[in-house]
Amino acid sequence: MHFDVIILGSGPAGYVASIRSAQLGMKTALIEKESLGGVCLNWGCIPTKSLLNSAKILQSIKKNGELFGIKKDQIKIDYSQIITKSRNVVEKMKKGISFLMKKNEIYVIHGNAILKKEKKIEIFQNEKNIGEYSASHIIISTGAIPKIENKFQYDGKKIITYKEALSLSSLPKKMIIIGSGSIGLEFAYFYHSMGTHVTIIEICTKLFPNGDDEISDHLKYSFEKMGIKSYTSSSINKITSNNGIVLVEIKSSVENIVLEADIVLYAIGIIPNIKHIGLEEIGIQIDKGFIIVDENYRTNIDGYYAIGDVIQTPSLAHVASHEAVNCIENIKGLNCQKIDYNNVPKCVYSFPEIASVGYTEKESKEKGFQIKVAKFPFSALGRAISDENTNGFVKVIFDAKYDEWLGCHMIGNNVTDLISEVVVARKLEATSYEIMGSIHPHPSLSESILESVANAYGRAIHL
Repeated sequence: MHFDVIILGSGPAGYVASIRSAQLGMKTALIEKESLGGVCLNWGCIPTKSLLNSAKILQSIKKNGELFGIKKDQIKIDYSQIITKSRNVVEKMKKGISFLMKKNEIYVIHGNAILKKEKKIEIFQNEKNIGEYSASHIIISTGAIPKIENKFQYDGKKIITYKEALSLSSLPKKMIIIGSGSIGLEFAYFYHSMGTHVTIIEICTKLFPNGDDEISDHLKYSFEKMGIKSYTSSSINKITSNNGIVLVEIKSSVENIVLEADIVLYAIGIIPNIKHIGLEEIGIQIDKGFIIVDENYRTNIDGYYAIGDVIQTPSLAHVASHEAVNCIENIKGLNCQKIDYNNVPKCVYSFPEIASVGYTEKESKEKGFQIKVAKFPFSALGRAISDENTNGFVKVIFDAKYDEWLGCHMIGNNVTDLISEVVVARKLEATSYEIMGSIHPHPSLSESILESVANAYGRAIHL
């Protein structure tokens, strides 16, 4: 069977590409070897947010319940129900994507895909070849898998990744998390909230290594205040098991120590999921594990494209979806907007939440900008005070010469929702003058953006 477009992988890149392709009138097929939605929906973005919401509700009641007239004497955690709730959300979302496939008349093929020359694909189920398909355009969007170093003897039971962490059969008493990117931080907050003693090990000098320094410092302070221990500038020498207890030998700049845990969560990142799909046979070029593409997501072989986590752009679901739309529209010959990868919001959904876009203060200085920098704390904001969520701040960075908004970094309650205003403002090249002239609702958390911008120019009212 021949299609205009065949897409490998049904994550945020693949299913969005298939829908946009169908919308533009192209005969479209989507190939998936597991469940529709990919890692993001099944084992990543969606179920983790359900778990984190349970944790935030629990912590809010514990911390502030009586202030709001809610008695907390009988609080009891039903861990199995928390896990069940997250899986139910996944099932609901999968049904939604399945509906969209039918609505847009997209041909869904279940099986393992092997790319062939001349824009052909073979499909296997249980190692049995069930058919061959061809297309005018083939898009590779097979996503990513956890990065695991073999020396740590990953077994999926005592040494686990995010996939197992989403549905542990019981709560561990002690957990060590290796890595403090978004995956590590979100699980650290969730399991700590459930009553697990959590320790984070990070090889870099700070938690959330790619974040602004002040954000990282505040995060570490907040985590330590709630009881989450962390070791930065530390590496793992050895991991061993003894009578069901995992022993982790840590090397830091000052000492070597051994920590005990029931579970070790390996969260040092992800790598492209591109093995065993036929790239070598076709001759598609790869660099450092990523598929090489041009600005229109074309590989070096005509008719083959790649988007999402398999290429060297930010490994984020929202980036993958935008790349999907652009790739399809380029195939169709439309004049689509190029993605500004410096205007991509990056979010961590722990508590406090983290959201950022653009350059950090350090990066701005390294690039030679003369900058204006200011912060506004949530502790000075009426809405945050009334909500009893005053932890955190909004930080803005402007170019002093041209008033360009270089970056914005937030830590606190619901900042992952606030960051979109900054993304749009930067997209429209808004200056501080225009932000200060834009009325924000009162009382709201969004006032923190207005006040932080005003503070950069000595005009903050409530500080």
